Amino acid sequence: MEIQKMIVVPIDGSENVFKTLDYIDLVFGPEHPLKITLFYVLPRVPAVLVEESRKIDETFKQLKNLEKKNTEMAEHLLATGKKRLIDMGFTEKTVAAVFRNIEVGIARDIVNWSEKQRADAVILSTRGRSKLVTFFLGEIANKVLEYSRVCPVWMVKGTVKKKHVLLAIDNSKNALRAVDHAGFMLSGTDAKVTIFHSKRDLNRFIPDALVDEFPEFRKFWQRRAAKEIAPFMQKAQDMLLAVGLKNEQITTKVADGSRSAAADILEEAQRFDAGTIFLGLHGYSSVKEYTMGSVSRKVLNHAADMAVCLVP
Repeated sequence: MEIQKMIVVPIDGSENVFKTLDYIDLVFGPEHPLKITLFYVLPRVPAVLVEESRKIDETFKQLKNLEKKNTEMAEHLLATGKKRLIDMGFTEKTVAAVFRNIEVGIARDIVNWSEKQRADAVILSTRGRSKLVTFFLGEIANKVLEYSRVCPVWMVKGTVKKKHVLLAIDNSKNALRAVDHAGFMLSGTDAKVTIFHSKRDLNRFIPDALVDEFPEFRKFWQRRAAKEIAPFMQKAQDMLLAVGLKNEQITTKVADGSRSAAADILEEAQRFDAGTIFLGLHGYSSVKEYTMGSVSRKVLNHAADMAVCLVP
């Protein structure tokens, strides 16, 4: 019997957010052992309104009415999302709808609740209520990534139509955590997976002119890089096979990298026709913090009509 996987889907009611539900249906489908929790954080009423309501009875009544409407809106949005999943074939038993009053902040509350529930993943759209005033694009989505220390975060960018997966790894422990998560989540699906590594090009360290003048150094560098990554590629493949993926689902590729690992990953994802990229949050970049200069950030920024799964 397959282990049920729990996914938390934060929503804000925008049509783009509901593309996340279409993505879940594409990758997993209603027959997969999933528990999907739609999660909504009720925004906080500004403190100045609360203070004013304590002075004037009419303002107090209006505040209570606002809070009631706020709750009704949450219930409506969650019911709409749940109906969409049920219309896809998911059952009442596998879809939960939860809303909570804000405690610390929307992003931190999403992460705290998900980790407390031991969710296997948070999956959210990176487009919010509108192109001008966004909810999950930018600030909230970035903070979810920033605060998540345990739970992997899947960012759905645009409309995803492909089930294939690119699993980008390097020789870091974080990369193997990404492999472990990908194997667990994709077990029982028919998704094809390419395990991919982009070797660091010597030009990232030495000026082009010098590399061209001493071509033997480049050859040595590439041979050494291929030798170092080989056991990690094999380990990744073995991990996927161990959780039930079939040999015919898995391919491997080691590419002679360019100056940009992120560009190599995105180019290979397009070549492979991948709809999802998995990578460790602190893998390729060797940066302990999620920074604008990291490979994971660049992949996330430039991916289009794709989901990017980042594993802490």
